[in-house]
This record gives sequence, structure tokens and C-alpha cells, in this order.
Amino acid sequence: MEYIIEMLNIRKEFTGIVANDNITIQVKKGEIHALLGENGAGKSTLMSILFGLYQPDKGVIKVRGKEVKITNPNIANDLGIGMVHQHFKLVHNFTVTENIILGMEKVSNGKIDIKTAAKKIQELSARYKLFVDPNAKIEDISVGMQQRVEILKMLYRNADILIFDEPTAVLTPQEIIELMGVMKSMAAEGKTILVITHKLKEIKAVAENCTVISKGKSIATVDVSETSQERLAELMVGRRINFKLDKQPAKVGDEAFRIENLNVMNHRGLKAVKNVNLSANYGEILGIAGVDGNGQTELIEAITGLRKVESGKILLNGVDISALPIRKRNENGLGHIPEDRHKYGLVLDFKLEDNMILENYYKVPFSKNGILNRDEIRAYADKLIDQFDVRSAQGAITKARSMSGGNQQKAIIAREVDRSPCVMIVAQPTRGLDVGAIEYIHKRLLQERDNGKTIILFSLELDEILNVSDRIAVMYEGEIVGTCYSEDTNENELGLMMAGGRRNTVE
Repeated sequence: MEYIIEMLNIRKEFTGIVANDNITIQVKKGEIHALLGENGAGKSTLMSILFGLYQPDKGVIKVRGKEVKITNPNIANDLGIGMVHQHFKLVHNFTVTENIILGMEKVSNGKIDIKTAAKKIQELSARYKLFVDPNAKIEDISVGMQQRVEILKMLYRNADILIFDEPTAVLTPQEIIELMGVMKSMAAEGKTILVITHKLKEIKAVAENCTVISKGKSIATVDVSETSQERLAELMVGRRINFKLDKQPAKVGDEAFRIENLNVMNHRGLKAVKNVNLSANYGEILGIAGVDGNGQTELIEAITGLRKVESGKILLNGVDISALPIRKRNENGLGHIPEDRHKYGLVLDFKLEDNMILENYYKVPFSKNGILNRDEIRAYADKLIDQFDVRSAQGAITKARSMSGGNQQKAIIAREVDRSPCVMIVAQPTRGLDVGAIEYIHKRLLQERDNGKTIILFSLELDEILNVSDRIAVMYEGEIVGTCYSEDTNENELGLMMAGGRRNTVE
């Protein structure tokens, strides 16, 4: 059989860690081929080798039947290989066009010919139904639109082998559906797509074949149409996964948290949170559902102290914290798992052990008289790394930047859950995590609830909201348009509320 891509017996080692151990993957022209595996299984490393970011220690790569040496991304581009990385590589104060042509600018009369490039981008955008404005600045467009810019960057360079690394990790459900449509139309045109993902639903929706990787080894390549989600999950983590959270009814206590008539502005000076009233009790998980961009981010930032409150109150155990600094909120019992792990969750150039104590570094036993106690910090970090299965090349001394996105997320969750605050704001906690890690995180959140703590869960995943929450509030255009108990609703009803189609409230 003729394959467009063959990676045969690939091995890659980083300072004692074998990331890829004798992996073979073969892909036919025009197919969508998924790579499935746990966080840190070696999927991104393998695709980075194909794109020329790393060189294999052993093994052979063939493109269109010919053996090739891909020593850098320029050679990959020349071979028609493009890659959309999990964390986009865009210059935020450049326009869409300037980002797309970066590194291959055409000059006319001593000037970069932006006009011709923008016209070509407009044509590509229309052809693949991407609907991107070539003149928009990156900082002014949504994350989903930024991903389309990355796709256009590959198409502009005439790539016909496209690698997507966790393409739906930061997208809304609607954007995910649109992206899958784009992938299918590109495959129908004869382009070959390799997609790294943890999301079994999406593999079932778009992929023809799926290669499962576990701990650096390729376990199996299966026909997706003949393989159930349960079987894919079992191959990935080596055990059966329970997709439905087994939870007892909540033992709801007194009120822990209340928001009264809260108004918050967005960065453009427009009202993003409008007169919101909301309360949550001890011993319950309150889920906040909504399509991305309906005020959830501004609400999270106002509660946690990252954004100024325009008017209204935020009460934690009856105390108004709306004007308190972040550290005071933390000391009063507020926890926060942020939706943007790079911006607010980690100091990327710090070691993992230092990231584990970001909120407690000034307290005993981690420091005394302003001197850090390295032994205590290391022991604490090692405990959390082991408990939450945070995988990294050098354990506690690994720089956060060098870890996979999923393991960065597990580190943040470990830090916050171990602190066990009385009210925890949890935003997109399982973004970029594999099914085994998702199952574990959900159980830990449930454990916190059963220990009498309050969890306020913001998630774009309706499955997660319905599975984990006891009560659900829906945000639409900055307002709470409905609340309901999770056992009394379904995806359709929530979807209608999320689109502003109906209002429904229970006390």
C-alpha cells in the first residue's frame, strides 16, 4: 500500500526519559489519522519530529515513499508539511496577513506587498470556509479565529500534510463543530491530516484510523468506525474508564458564597457582567454553563481579584471581598484554577516545585524569616507529583515551560486541590487532559464537595457540567438566564438557555 507518511521505528530520548520508543505510524493520502494517548505519552514529540523541531535518535521517516531527513521546520514546509501547535505561534500586535506571510514576505518596489498577500489569504479563507479578516489584528480576534489563522498559515505555504496538536483544547463547542467541518473538507480535497487529541468523541466524528500511544510506545492502530469509545479509552490508559461519575446526592450546608447585583466591564469598557445574582452553599458543586464570550471570563476575574468590580458585592462567608487584594482573598478561603494556565496558573520559567508553592511560599514550613526551605518544598512537590501523576522529564526540578499542556494543568489542579480552600473557582479544569486524568480530577472535585467544600465550576464542556455539577446556572450575554438541578435537565435544554432561547430558574 502507498503511504504519504511513514515514521518507522522512531526513538527519541531526553536526558534519561524515552519519549518515543520504537514507534511506527503509517498514514495514507487524504485520510484523517488520529494520535491518541495520555498526557506525556509522546504524541507531540513524535509530531514535532515529523515537523523538524526534534531529530530522532533512531528510525526512518518517509514522505511520499522517499526517505527524508527533516532537520528543521523549513525542510518540513518544503515537503508540504505544516503544523498547528497547541499553543499558537502568533505575534499579537501584527495583523492576520502579517502573521501568515512572516518569514516568506514578497517585496515589491522596496515594500512588503501586503495587498497581494491579503488577497490570496481572502481567497483561501473563502475556499475553506474559514471566514478570517486578513486585516484584523491578532489581539482583537477570538482564540478560535486565531487557530484559523494558524491553519491559513499552513495553507498559504501550500501544505498538504497538516498536523493539528490538540486543536480543540481552547475552542467552544460550536467552534469545534466548525473545525471538524474544515478538516473534512480539506481531507476531501486530498489533504492528509494528523490530529493529536484526547477527545474520543471527536476522533469518532472525524478520523478514519487512530494510532494509540502509551508511555512512548505505539500500542495499536485501529479502524475508528469499528472501535467503541470505551475500547479506545481502555487502549489509551490500560484500564476501563467510567465515563459517568458515580456520585451520591449532595449534603448541602449553609451559604458559603454570594454575588449581589454584580457589574463588571470588559477590556473594551463595555459591560460584560450585568447585574448578576448568584449563591452557592457548602457541600455543593455549582456549574456555570455558557458559550464562550458571554461574560464568564470577566466574572471569574472579578471573583478572584484579577479584574475590578464596577458595582455590586462578592461575599465569601458573609464578608465582602470585592475590594480585597488577591492574597487576602486566598487567605480568606478562596481558591482558583484559572482557565489560562500560562497567563495566570504558572510561572513558566520556574521549576515545577516552585510553581507548587506560589500561594504559600511565604508561610511555614516553606520559608522562615524570608529564607526558603528547599527540602520542605521538594518533599511537598514530590508528594503532589506522585498523587496527581504529573509527568515531566526531571520531576520537581523540571521547568514548567518544558512540560506538556496536560501535565501543566495537572500541576495547577494538584496545587489548588491540596490547599482545599472553602470555596474554589474552577475554570476549564480538564482542558487538554486525557480521559484517565479527567476521571481522576472529577473524583477529586467530588471529594472536596463531600468534605463540605464549595466548588464553582466554569466549563465549556456540557458533558462535564452535567456530569459533575449538582446545580447549574447558565450565562448568556453577561446575565444568568437560568438555574436548574443537573438531574432535571439535559444538553438540549441547556443549549436553548445558552443560546438565549429560554429562561428557567429554580431556587
